[in-house]
Amino acid sequence: MRRIQIIVNNGAGTGQAHRVWNETQCLLRGYKIKYEAHMTRYEGHAAKLAEQISRVKGEEPVYLLVVGGDGTINEVLNGITDFDKVRLGVIPTGSGNDFGRNLKLPKTPKESLREICACIRKDQRGEALYRIDLGQVSWEGCEKPRIFGISSGLGLDALVCKKALHSRLKQVLNRFHLGKLTYLALTVQSLFTMETANAKVVTEHGGYILPKMIFAAAMNLPAEGGGVPMAPHASVQDGLLSLGSASGIAKWQTFFLLPFLVAAKQEHINGFNIRNEKEFRLILDRPMVLHADGEYCADVTRVEFRCLEKKLWLLHEQKGIKVRPETI
Repeated sequence: MRRIQIIVNNGAGTGQAHRVWNETQCLLRGYKIKYEAHMTRYEGHAAKLAEQISRVKGEEPVYLLVVGGDGTINEVLNGITDFDKVRLGVIPTGSGNDFGRNLKLPKTPKESLREICACIRKDQRGEALYRIDLGQVSWEGCEKPRIFGISSGLGLDALVCKKALHSRLKQVLNRFHLGKLTYLALTVQSLFTMETANAKVVTEHGGYILPKMIFAAAMNLPAEGGGVPMAPHASVQDGLLSLGSASGIAKWQTFFLLPFLVAAKQEHINGFNIRNEKEFRLILDRPMVLHADGEYCADVTRVEFRCLEKKLWLLHEQKGIKVRPETI
C-alpha cells in the first residue's frame, strides 16, 4: 500500500496546529505507520500539494490526511483532481473547526488516527466508506468554480468571514481558546454598518425574492462561523444544499433576533427563510461579499450554488466504534 500522504498547516489555530502535529507524529511513529508529510508554506500551497498528491499514477486509492483548520481543508478540496481515488482524513487544528464539529469528527489526534486507521483497513477489505456531498459556487468573472465543504454565502456571514481572516481580535481570543467569540463580535459590528441588497433567487422549482437581503448562506453542513446553525437540518447525504437567508427585516430588529439564530430557532421567525434545492442562482441589485468555507471569493452580483452529490470519500466512522490502530 502507498504511504499515507499528510498535508500540515502549522499556522492553523494560532499555533495550536504545531502542538497537534507533534503529537500526531509521535503517534504515527508509535503505530509504525508509513507516511509522507507536506508542510504548507504560503496561502494556496495546500491546494497545490493536494493537486500533486491526487495526480499520482495508478489505480490504488490515495489516503490523504489534513492537519489544519477549515481554511486548509477548503484549499485541499479545491486542489484534489480525482475525488474517486482520494480518501480524505482530517485531524482538526483550527480555531473554528466547523467541518469537524458538524461531522462529529474526533477531537484529538489519538482518536482521529484510531478512526482513520479503521477506515483504511475497511477500505482495503472492499467495504464501503462514508461518502458525503460537497458544494460548488461560481460567480461572474470567476475562472474556476470553488468547492466548499461547509458553506458558501453572501452578505453578513461573508463580510464577517472576510474580516475574521485578518482580525487581531481573533488572534488574541484564539490564545484563550475563545476564537468563536470573534465571529459574534464581528457579526454585531458588521450588521449595523453593512448595506443590504435586493436579491432574486432562481431554482428548478421556481423563484422568489429576498428584499433588503442581509445574508444568504448555501449550507452543505448545518453550522458555520464557529458553530452558528444557519440551516439546522442540512445534511451531507441528501444531494441538496440548504439556503438560509434573512431579508425584509430592519437591522435593529435583526440584532435582537440573533439569539434565535444561534439557538437554531429561526425557522419560525418572519424574514428568516430556509429552502432545500440542488441548485440556487442569485441575482443581486448591488455587489455583496461572497465567501466559501470562510475564505473570501469576491464582491458579486450574480452567483450560483450547486450540490455535488456523494463527491467525497471521508475516512470517518460512526461515533462509538473503538478500534486500536495497527501497523498499516
